[in-house]
Amino acid sequence: MGIFSRLAQLIKSNLNDLISKSEDPEKMLNQVVLDMNNQLVEAKKQVASSIADEKRLAKQAEQEMAHAAEWERRAMMALRAGNEELAKEALARKKEHDQLAETFKEQWQKQKNSVEQLKRALRMLNEKIEEAKRKKNVLIARKKRAEAQKAIQETMHGLRDQSAFETFERMSNKVDEIEAEAEAQADLQEEYSGDVLASKFANLERSAGADEDLVALKRKMGLMPPEEAPPARAEVPKRVEAQPTASRSEQDELAAALEELEAEQQAEAQRKAGR
Repeated sequence: MGIFSRLAQLIKSNLNDLISKSEDPEKMLNQVVLDMNNQLVEAKKQVASSIADEKRLAKQAEQEMAHAAEWERRAMMALRAGNEELAKEALARKKEHDQLAETFKEQWQKQKNSVEQLKRALRMLNEKIEEAKRKKNVLIARKKRAEAQKAIQETMHGLRDQSAFETFERMSNKVDEIEAEAEAQADLQEEYSGDVLASKFANLERSAGADEDLVALKRKMGLMPPEEAPPARAEVPKRVEAQPTASRSEQDELAAALEELEAEQQAEAQRKAGR
């Protein structure tokens, strides 16, 4: 094999491979269906033309039969008139029209059979086109489903890539660092603002309250003995403190108030007695 033949074969194989890779099933199927529809339109035109030819042949056969009948009528009219020669000529003309009518009948019958075959072929072509449309829709749906599955597999392959998980791990560590820095800044702010002691006591009170609630729940469930009553404490006699002696003016005011109160009580008793 010469170098030019090998080069031509190499170019042809590369072109075929390029064409095969560039073929889109959906576009190709749509184009095939479009071509088939165009063929169907042309086939319908041909069938319509054949039907027109059939009707024309049938009409010509009828015309020739009508002409033959007309010349037969004229031959009969010539015989009634006693002109046999004219009757023979009319019969000869009738025979010509009969032969033409028979020829047109034969052609019409052949055309009719051809038209029936064309109609059957047209119906078959139409059915094949409809079947192709249905198959096209199924193939396109399968293509789209396969493309979706391929995209999902590619996405899953990307997720299985170790670099993606390393990125997540690195970002998680970064977030942990940011949170630790924020907590450290908050602790430092509390220390400088003097709220550390208050927060410690608040935490102590919350933990003490939780411990007391836990002990109370255990006693209620019988997991701990009930709380013992506190021992009675001996009453301590109250120490009577000496009241300071009121001053002279305070004693005078107290005596005057008592006298005024007794006077009001006496007036009230007299008022009630006089009713």
